Amino acid sequence: MKDELKGPKVENVSVAIVELLVENEKVYYAYLLNLRDDIMEGIIVSTTGYGENAQTGDKIRTSTLRHCIELLLPNEAAKIEPIMPEVFGLSNEYWVSFWVNDIMYDKRFVFPAESICSENMQMINTLGQKGVIIK
Repeated sequence: MKDELKGPKVENVSVAIVELLVENEKVYYAYLLNLRDDIMEGIIVSTTGYGENAQTGDKIRTSTLRHCIELLLPNEAAKIEPIMPEVFGLSNEYWVSFWVNDIMYDKRFVFPAESICSENMQMINTLGQKGVIIK
């Protein structure tokens, strides 16, 4: 019975953090990528950051933000939100829920603390930009 509650496995959906140069300044955006062969509808993305202060050991948690994306076609990407470099030291979570053919899917994507960095950036063909991607 517990396996039935998990819902169907999410495949070919990714979240990426991309670095862009805007007016000679680096800015970062989170994107949702639909690498599926079908249309994702009624998408809700909840985002939050969490971790701990290295000096004090105090727990840190950012605000939880929710974003709606009406529809995402196959091999299409949608901008979720800007992300500030100040939170790269936290784990950044993107919880994605969506519908395909009257079936609800959801998956949690987490960028571990310090994983959003130039060493982890790779070319993301769907976006034509370099970034860090979680599949």
